[in-house]
Amino acid sequence: MVTPDAVSPHAAVQRRILAVLSVTQVLAGVGMATALAVSTLVAARLSGSELIGGAALTCVVLGAAGAALVVARVATRRGRRPALGLGYGVGALGAAMAALGVGAGSSTVMLVGLLLAGAATAAGLAARFAATDLAEPDRRARALALVVWSTTVGAIAGPNLAGPVQTLAGAVGLVPATGPFWMCAVAFGLAAAGTWWGLRPDPLLLARGTAEGPSGGRVDARAALLSSPAALLGAGGVVLGHLVMIALMSMAPVHLDHGGASLSVVGLVISAHVAGMYAFSPVFGWLADRLGRTRVLVLAAGLLLAAAGVCAAAGPEQADLVGLGLVLLGLGWSASLVAGSALVTDSVPLAVRPAAQGLVDVAMNASGAVGGILGGLVVAGASFGVLGVAAAVVVAPYLLLSAGVAIRGPAVAH
Repeated sequence: MVTPDAVSPHAAVQRRILAVLSVTQVLAGVGMATALAVSTLVAARLSGSELIGGAALTCVVLGAAGAALVVARVATRRGRRPALGLGYGVGALGAAMAALGVGAGSSTVMLVGLLLAGAATAAGLAARFAATDLAEPDRRARALALVVWSTTVGAIAGPNLAGPVQTLAGAVGLVPATGPFWMCAVAFGLAAAGTWWGLRPDPLLLARGTAEGPSGGRVDARAALLSSPAALLGAGGVVLGHLVMIALMSMAPVHLDHGGASLSVVGLVISAHVAGMYAFSPVFGWLADRLGRTRVLVLAAGLLLAAAGVCAAAGPEQADLVGLGLVLLGLGWSASLVAGSALVTDSVPLAVRPAAQGLVDVAMNASGAVGGILGGLVVAGASFGVLGVAAAVVVAPYLLLSAGVAIRGPAVAH
């Protein structure tokens, strides 16, 4: 059963907190999506190497993984407001540094900037947990899912803004390619300001004021995770969903290109995938609160398994089938992120909760980096179909495990 250790009577405060988190999440999503839409291409052109171009996304992921620990540690000691503000603020500085690197023709400076910009990604991930601090236990998943859903606006709008901001940058005398990175810096800066001024009172500190428990740090958080089967099940769902999603999603454009698909077709397929990732997260939040986290994790694993199977069967010329696979993939990722994150939050003590959540995000980002690397190696050595089969093999044991837990009794009941 869920222990009501974070039940808060501050309903009005919670609504305002959710509004602030949603707005800042839109800003962060716009900034990162705009920069990522062009970073690989810009880095490749600056360096003359496709390998360096591919390193652009890797730098963001690694930066997010490293920053997740810092954001979690600051939250544990001082609250969500300074933690998220710091993450977005460092991200803004990193985006500005990337813009200066592009303007100076230095891919090295650009990549270092993107590494720092990953801190904003870490803050954006941590924001979903901030939404749960004051939420009733039986509404945590819905609160978390609302923040995840807010990313939809930025994820869809960002890439479409890359072209116009490049034109605008050229019109004001800047190197056109710097435009998306300057926009990213401004968006992250606004997110930092909105977080700093809007999260008053701090939701985590307010929640701690209504609950008693021992203090703890990172070691205690790791012990809390490892000693809780429910927390491990939730963390496993988050990590597995991200691993499979990055592996298949990152290689799908290459697969479609082998079939002669146009850039517009590839863009449409990826847009459908992104919509699957974010647009239905409130549905999964509602289901996780109503049916239990474990049952939604079973659904998530089923969706991921179906996505892997469809991708394995899709030929390079079958853009419609690849698109279906990626939509299922996005839905599976969303369900695993929402239900898994809520289950982790339910299963660890409030005193170490931010640190435990940060460890899950570190593992999530690390799994994404591994997924991207392994996906490239499998496709280079075999095919996208083989990658789909490999993804199915990875997901199947988790489906059986989570189903077994659900049959014996939901890890979280309401």
